[in-house]
Amino acid sequence: MNQRIQQFFRPDLTSGHIFSSLLAFAVPLMFSQLFQQLYNTTDTIIIGHYLGEHSLASIGACASIYELLVGFGTGFGNGLGIVAARAYGACDVQQLKKIVAASFIITSCITIFIMLTGQIALKPLLQLLGTPKEIIDQAYSYIHLISIFCGVLFSYNLLSGLLRAIGNSVMPLIFLVISSLLNIGLDILLITQLGLGIRGTAIATVLAQGISAILCFAYILKNTTILIPQKKHFKIEGSIYRNLIGQGLSMALMSALVSSGSVILQSSINGFGTLVLAGHISARKIFAISIIPLLMMGTASATFVSQNLGAGHIDRVKKGVIIADFLCICWAILCCATIPFASRTLIQAVSDSSNPEVLAYGSKYITFMQPFYLALGVLFVTRNSLQGLGSKILPLFSSIIELVGKILFTLFIIPYTGKWGIIMCEPLIWVAMTIQLVWVYFRHPVFKSQN
Repeated sequence: MNQRIQQFFRPDLTSGHIFSSLLAFAVPLMFSQLFQQLYNTTDTIIIGHYLGEHSLASIGACASIYELLVGFGTGFGNGLGIVAARAYGACDVQQLKKIVAASFIITSCITIFIMLTGQIALKPLLQLLGTPKEIIDQAYSYIHLISIFCGVLFSYNLLSGLLRAIGNSVMPLIFLVISSLLNIGLDILLITQLGLGIRGTAIATVLAQGISAILCFAYILKNTTILIPQKKHFKIEGSIYRNLIGQGLSMALMSALVSSGSVILQSSINGFGTLVLAGHISARKIFAISIIPLLMMGTASATFVSQNLGAGHIDRVKKGVIIADFLCICWAILCCATIPFASRTLIQAVSDSSNPEVLAYGSKYITFMQPFYLALGVLFVTRNSLQGLGSKILPLFSSIIELVGKILFTLFIIPYTGKWGIIMCEPLIWVAMTIQLVWVYFRHPVFKSQN
């Protein structure tokens, strides 16, 4: 592989121009997340078009549980990748291989635990959340199948996280594009031709994610020998496992706490009926797509900070975080200037509904959020940068703030403010989280030691 192609697939994050290297790494991540969102957004559009509002509401009723599974798997994979990136930045190949071997073992154990827990807890959880009786069976059929095959999702997140740890964010994107297109084709086939309904959507998602994981694994075997451990590397070393489990669980629990708050908030949303549920899930899809650059700039910051910390380039860490914040603010301003004017059209396109209540709620939800993207971008960058610096506990407090905030809104605010309480909940919480994270970041010991 010549030098120019190698630089494209694996930009050097520890030297050279910070802006260009960070952007070269982040852009493929953004497209990867975009196609990841296509899994669910395509499901939503096809379900809304072919199966109607009740089926769409079924997806909405279990959306927070799905986000909990995805968030946990993604967070854990990213946490393991951060530890691997630090070893890669320090040019310690043997340590990197030990980290990869331990990551495989830990991920396998986590997968088994999540699968077993899902079989016991999913139906009672849907009932506890007050899912309307007319859609609870459909919602369960979808999320049950996803949980059984959660190992597929976790495998892809681990493998792609390891590739990103060594600076390769392009190949996971290519594999994800292929599987996303496959997911669209399978959705249409299983729903319209085989009549599998909402369960067909889950089958399509699992199969498509499986293709991503297989392609990623095959590429690593053939082209990335630095990530292939040998038998000796599987020897258990307590320090490596403690570091991996601590970092992985820190990021996984961070995502899980956020999603747990969303599960609690879901109980309030379910109480407003299927039309609000349909509008809410449609707006959440638009939200999920529109924050991709913010979210992925945060993910890129974690790898960038971790590699440069391993290489001892603390000044480069500081400059990289500032540049990442600047890029997020630019994107937030662009969203504020465009999305509110097209919100109703976007909701109608996603939901395929002309019901006034669906369109009105969805439009208000996504429009109110836009100015708060300014805080959300800084939140993502700061939180991921702290993880890249090795902080495991302090970033968790931001997630605790979010969890507590959503509980308070669910119990005390939404009962009096109605749908506007749901709309205001997350944006106001983002502001509080950002203040806490920025305060923690500037007090980090790594920076204090430089003064």
